Amino acid sequence: MDLSLTGKTALVTGSTAGIGLAIAERLAAEGVEVVICGRNREKLDAAEVKVAALGKARALLADPATAEGAETLIAAVPEVDILVNNLGIYEAKPFAEITDADWHNFFEVNVVSGARLARHYFPKMLASGWGRVIFIASESALMIPGEMIHYGMTKTAQLAISRGLAEQTRGTGVTVNSVMPGPTRSEGIVEFIRSVVDNKDAPETEREAEFFAKMRPLSLIRRLIDPEEIAAQVALLASPLGAATNGAAIRVEGGILPTIA
Repeated sequence: MDLSLTGKTALVTGSTAGIGLAIAERLAAEGVEVVICGRNREKLDAAEVKVAALGKARALLADPATAEGAETLIAAVPEVDILVNNLGIYEAKPFAEITDADWHNFFEVNVVSGARLARHYFPKMLASGWGRVIFIASESALMIPGEMIHYGMTKTAQLAISRGLAEQTRGTGVTVNSVMPGPTRSEGIVEFIRSVVDNKDAPETEREAEFFAKMRPLSLIRRLIDPEEIAAQVALLASPLGAATNGAAIRVEGGILPTIA
């Protein structure tokens, strides 16, 4: 399917690995000129090679979780057609052990980073009459996990920002949506699952099975999602073909959320 994205430009944050890298690769393959960013030069260079193998890519060493990093990105890329706010962190931690610093850090990285960039790019999209802002949230935005309440809080906040911006797009060619992945395969999720299961020394497949049985029992697919599956949904929302979806929170979470959520 031709998504009619050739010639568009996109900024994808948190794009040196996992979901962010998969999104960058998919958009590049669709003809988008993709800007990726990260804090680690080695990882950034490796990601740039992967994305550039599929299309046009540009890598910037910058961290939008800081005001300075966001300013670096904006100065280098003043305008984009597509903004994908994917940068995020997570961890399992008992509620009583979540410090004030933890709360502030999670909010700064997961929420403020995207708000900073949207504050710059969204008005320009409205002025031009076309644009896409996509927040990569999580099923945890609606079904807050007891083992990482601070993370769930930030994902709910992303849904609020996304919907609030979408309310300002009436009659324009701009859309703002959130995508809610479920547990998605990455180096980080493998270690996360090890940290929360009982049998930490079991083979990876057994740890994954225990995780879904005990901690995500409502999952219908009972497996980790591949990053490419998330990227495919993001590419559709980013394209002109996704114009009728606006102000939505799209589930790509394997059926963890009940219908009424």
